[in-house]
Amino acid sequence: MSQRVSFEEWSRLDIRIGRVLEAARIPGSRKLLKLRLDLGGQVRQAVAGLAEVYTPDQLKGRLLVVLTNLEPRRIFGEMSEVMILATAEGETVSVLQPDKPVSPGSRVT
Repeated sequence: MSQRVSFEEWSRLDIRIGRVLEAARIPGSRKLLKLRLDLGGQVRQAVAGLAEVYTPDQLKGRLLVVLTNLEPRRIFGEMSEVMILATAEGETVSVLQPDKPVSPGSRVT
């Protein structure tokens, strides 16, 4: 089990639903994909280590759960502004996504 966080700490996280507009492999990397996501009228970019488990075509159009208020950072020469949330168990990786249609930008509560 991990360390507990207060409700105040939890409430500082801005977790939203994003729709993948574009997805592409990053040249020179076998693990990284660059994704452009619609977060409800705002488009942000993510660099995610998903290329070994998802093709770009498998992600285009999907609604994903995204952490939006991380400090941006450069990964493999590309700016990553948000983090795609996923679960991993051994070799199995699965992106988190809503089970019903919701609007991009919807807040996860």
